[in-house]
Amino acid sequence: MTLHHPVPAVLRAAGTALILDVAGPGLPTVLHWGADPGDLGDTAQLLLGLRPSWPVASVDAPVRLRLLPQQVDGWVGRPGIAGHRDGVPPHLRLALTEPVTVTGVDGEGGRLAVRSHDETVGLTVSTIVEMDAFGVVRLRHEITNTGPGMYVLGEAACLLPVGDEAAEVLDFTGRWARERSPQRRPLAHGVTTRESRRGRTGHDATGLFLVGEPGFGFRHGQVWAVHASWSGNHVHYTERLPEHRPVLGAGELLAPGEIRLAPGHAYRTPWVSFAWSGAGMDGLSDRLHLHLRARPGHPKTSRPVMLNTWEAVYFDHRLDKLTALAERAAQVGVERFVLDDGWFAGRRDDSAGLGDWTVDPVVWPDGLHPLVDRVKALGMEFGLWVEPEMVNPDSDLARAHSDWILAAPDRAAPAARNQQVLDLAHPEAYAHIATHLHALLDEYDIAYLKWDHNRDLLEAVHAGTAGVHAQTQAVYRLLDDLRARHPGVEIESCSSGGARIDYGILERTDRIWASDTNDPIERQRIQRYTGLFVPPELMGSHVGAATAHTTGRTSPLQIRLATALFGHAGIEWDITTCTEEELDHLTAWTALYKRLRPLLHNGRTVRVDHPDPSAYLHGVVSDDERHAVFALLQAESSEGSVAARLRLPGLAPDTTYTVAVCQDFQAPASHPSTAVPWITTGSVRASGAALATVGLAAPLLDPEQCLVLELRAE
Repeated sequence: MTLHHPVPAVLRAAGTALILDVAGPGLPTVLHWGADPGDLGDTAQLLLGLRPSWPVASVDAPVRLRLLPQQVDGWVGRPGIAGHRDGVPPHLRLALTEPVTVTGVDGEGGRLAVRSHDETVGLTVSTIVEMDAFGVVRLRHEITNTGPGMYVLGEAACLLPVGDEAAEVLDFTGRWARERSPQRRPLAHGVTTRESRRGRTGHDATGLFLVGEPGFGFRHGQVWAVHASWSGNHVHYTERLPEHRPVLGAGELLAPGEIRLAPGHAYRTPWVSFAWSGAGMDGLSDRLHLHLRARPGHPKTSRPVMLNTWEAVYFDHRLDKLTALAERAAQVGVERFVLDDGWFAGRRDDSAGLGDWTVDPVVWPDGLHPLVDRVKALGMEFGLWVEPEMVNPDSDLARAHSDWILAAPDRAAPAARNQQVLDLAHPEAYAHIATHLHALLDEYDIAYLKWDHNRDLLEAVHAGTAGVHAQTQAVYRLLDDLRARHPGVEIESCSSGGARIDYGILERTDRIWASDTNDPIERQRIQRYTGLFVPPELMGSHVGAATAHTTGRTSPLQIRLATALFGHAGIEWDITTCTEEELDHLTAWTALYKRLRPLLHNGRTVRVDHPDPSAYLHGVVSDDERHAVFALLQAESSEGSVAARLRLPGLAPDTTYTVAVCQDFQAPASHPSTAVPWITTGSVRASGAALATVGLAAPLLDPEQCLVLELRAE
C-alpha cells in the first residue's frame, strides 16, 4: 500500500497505532501514539474532534506537535532541531517539499517518509518513521545544509507525544558493578532529562526511559518508552508543558561546534526507538525483544556455554594453568573458552601494553597456537579479549604516535585505568588497529572477540573539535569492517561491565556483558532491568566464584547457578579448584541450560510484581505457552513467617500445567514447619488461570536461597 495524501496517516501493528495528520503544508502533526483504536470511521469528523482549543494567554491558534516541533506553531519546549548560520533566523519554519509517502500493510506496521525545507535558513530535512510488525516505532532525521556557508548544528532529537494518563517517570542510573538501578518520580511540568557526556553509553545510562500511568508495574498499566540507538553522548527526556500533553524524546547529545555542515553536507540522527504497552513493562519487553530478534543479524545458533578466564587467572597467563582450565571446562560441558586480558606484548598488569596487539613472545613463545589447538581438540570454540579503542601511555604505540591519542595537542585527558583513548577517526590509527585485528583473526581460529572499552572519553578532541561523534562513527566502521571480513566471528560488547549497552552497538555485536559483578544478588536487579530492552540470549550472565570479587559477598552455588541460567550462560571462575560436588552441580547446570535454552532464548520474559520486596520472581514462557521456567530468588529475609504465594502469569488460562521443581534448585526447609507439601512431593497440577491469579504456596526461603520451577502443558 502506498498513499500520498492520507488524512490521517496511520501506522498500526500488534495493538498499537501511530496516527498523524499529514494534510500539509507543514510537517505531519502527531495526533496519537498508543493503543490501536481500530476503525477510525469518518476521518474528517475524527480530525474535527481532535482539534484542541487555543491555549490560554498564548498563541492565537491550537499548538500543534509536529514530527519536528517549531516555535512558529506555538511550541515553546525543547526544539527538535536547533542550530545557527550567521545572518539567518535561528528558528526553523519547515514546509513540505513533496507529498508525504506512507508504505506498508495495514495492521503490520509501515513506513512514513517526509521531506521538508526551510528556504530562508537553508536546511532540508528528510524524516523517516517506521513501525515494525511488533509495534515498535523507529524515527530518524537527516539534515542537509542547502544554503551558503557553514551551518552549525546544536541539537537534533526525535520525539513523540504520550498519553495524558502518563504521570510517572521511571529511568535508571548506576555505577561500575551496580548498573541499571531504578529511580521513579512524578512526571511534573518542565523537562525531566538524562544526559550522558561520557563518550560512551555509561554505567549510569538509563537504557530505556519510561513514562506511564500512576503505579504502572511489570504486568499492569500503560507505559511509553524511548531509547536512543547511539553509543556516544546522548540524551533522553520527557517534557510536559501547560499547552500540550507530555512528550518523550531522545537523540545524540552534540557538543558545541561538533557538527558543522558545509554546503551540501548532511547529518543523520541515530535511530530512536519508541514502544508503548497497555500491559506494563513486560509488554514493552515483548515488543522490543521481538524487534531485536527479527533483525537479519540476530544470533540464530544456540548460545554456547562459555568460560571466560578473567576471574580464573587474571593476568597470570601460563600455558599449563590455562590448559588445565580448558580441560576442566570441557569436562563440565563448556562450549566456548575465552582467553581474557594479559596475552599481548608487555601486558603483565593493566598499566602497559594496550595498543600493541601482538602476542607476547615471552609468555607465549609459540604464539597462542598450543592453547587454541588444545581448546579446539577438546571440542570447544576459542575466544579472545581485545580493547582496540584504548592505549596505555606505556606502550610502543603511544611512544611512537602520541598524536593518535584522542585529545587536544599537549592537553592529554585525565588518565583512567592507566589508559588514554585512541583516536580511531585518525585514518592512520584506524588502519593500524584494523590491520592488527585482521591479522589475529587470520592467524588463529578465533570464533569470538570479547571487545572491551574501559573508560569514559574525557576532553575528546579530534582535528581541533569535539571528537565523540567522530570516534563513535569510527568504532562502528571498524566493527562493520571486521564483521564483513570475518563473518563467522561473534563479538561481545563489554565496557568495564555494562557501560555500553544500546541498540547502536547491538547492531554490530552478538552479546552484551551486563555488569562486571557476578554477585548473584546484585545481578538479579541488573539483569531484571537490562532485560527490559535486551532479550536473554544477548545478555551475558556467568557463574562466579563463591566470593564475588566486586562485593566480597559469599553466596551459595545454587543461587549463582540459578541467576546465570537466565541469560547467555557462562562461567567466570577457576574451576580447577572446585570440589567434585561442585563439578557435579556445574555439569548438571550446563546440561539443564542446554536443554532449556530453546525456551530461554526464544520465549517471552515474565517478571512478576511480587508482593514480597525481599524476593525476585521471574520466568520465561514459550510462544505457544506450553513450556515455561520460573525462578524465585530470596535476596534477604522476608518480613513474613509464611511466604507470599507464587503467582505465575503469562500462561494459557485454560491449559493445565504440571509444575515441577528442578531438583538442583530446591532449597531445603530451614525448619520442619516451613516445608510446602507440593514441593516435598515434587510437582503439582493447575490451570494457567489458577497459577496466574490464585497461585501456589511458596516455601519460606532464607537469604540467597532459590527455587526453580519448570512447567509443562498437559
